[in-house]
Amino acid sequence: MQCPIDGTELVLAERTGVEIDYCPQCRGVWLDRGELDKIIDRSAAAEAPPPRDHHGGGGYRGDRGDGYRGDHGGKPRKKRGGFLEDLFDF
Repeated sequence: MQCPIDGTELVLAERTGVEIDYCPQCRGVWLDRGELDKIIDRSAAAEAPPPRDHHGGGGYRGDRGDGYRGDHGGKPRKKRGGFLEDLFDF
């Protein structure tokens, strides 16, 4: 299949079980039917927060409930790249 923008042959890549057609020249991305739904479903699952333990003793050392998290000098932790960043990292 050729890129609709510049006519370059599209490259097929599989990321986390989703086949993505992309153009190595213009970096455009094309998805087949259902692939966007798979990406959205997996993205939502990856971003869902873990369930909290409300039965005492939970958490980890240094969890004061005020945003401070232990040995980080009171600064919030830097977020790791998300699901979509991993998916579209060509």
